[in-house]
Amino acid sequence: MSDLKMRLGLTMWSHSDWQHSFYGKGTKPAERLERYASVFHTVEGNTTFYATPNVKTVASWNQATSDKFRFTFKLPKVITHERMLNQCQDELLAFLQVMAPLHHKIGMWTIQLPSKFSPADLPALQNFCSKFPSDMKLGVEVRHLGFFNKSDEERAFNHWLMEEHIDRIIMDSRPVFAAKPDTAAVIDAHEKKPKVPVHAIATADHPMIRFIGHPDMEANLAFFKPWQKKLAQWIVEGKQPYLMIHTPDNVEAPELAMKLYNQFKVSQPGNLDLTDLPTFPSLRDDHQISMF
Repeated sequence: MSDLKMRLGLTMWSHSDWQHSFYGKGTKPAERLERYASVFHTVEGNTTFYATPNVKTVASWNQATSDKFRFTFKLPKVITHERMLNQCQDELLAFLQVMAPLHHKIGMWTIQLPSKFSPADLPALQNFCSKFPSDMKLGVEVRHLGFFNKSDEERAFNHWLMEEHIDRIIMDSRPVFAAKPDTAAVIDAHEKKPKVPVHAIATADHPMIRFIGHPDMEANLAFFKPWQKKLAQWIVEGKQPYLMIHTPDNVEAPELAMKLYNQFKVSQPGNLDLTDLPTFPSLRDDHQISMF
């Protein structure tokens, strides 16, 4: 997978509603990550945002995945949201120490910042990122509209990211906000997901798109179409983009990932060599289903 043209993943690897669709009949909860990693190349590590796992859990994640798999763990919210990246060196070191067995499987450490983190706070981000060893890849997701205003503030931010070879994480929440808020899942998504402009810029080698899908599968195709060209462009330039797929409740996230990935493949010229995904390990009535 080190030669993959792009990495495809979801926001999580464990979902109870995937038990009889994605994982396959008889899969135990402890086996879900291994099943997930046999199909997808990466995953958003949301779990670390809420709590630092224990050493035993980290060891189990390492055992369940190959050396070619890549996690993109979020830094704990106590660092990014509560401390706003200030005076948190001890917390960061403690977190990285616990996660040490997985350092070789980290695609990037994700620094997801709250909407109150503005361009005026950029020096705090710059100082914080300087604490990381150069071999640790970082991705930054901002939500304050000052980072999207195409002014000197945004230009300074993007220029610094390029200089430091840090990826700017791109949130595309247009699909979910185009959905009517007529279900609990969509209402919850409208309340919690950021509604920010989509600036499709690659500031380093692994641009990440977080695509927050519409509950109607077909409605996502039009929103995804511009990404087909952008993903192909990045691949031709030698970058390895990360495409992370969400849905409002993530029940059908694996199916949406399959749909968008296949659309991307068929849209490309024959000279763009895309590595096929592994067989989708889903069992229904004891028959293997190849969804990819």
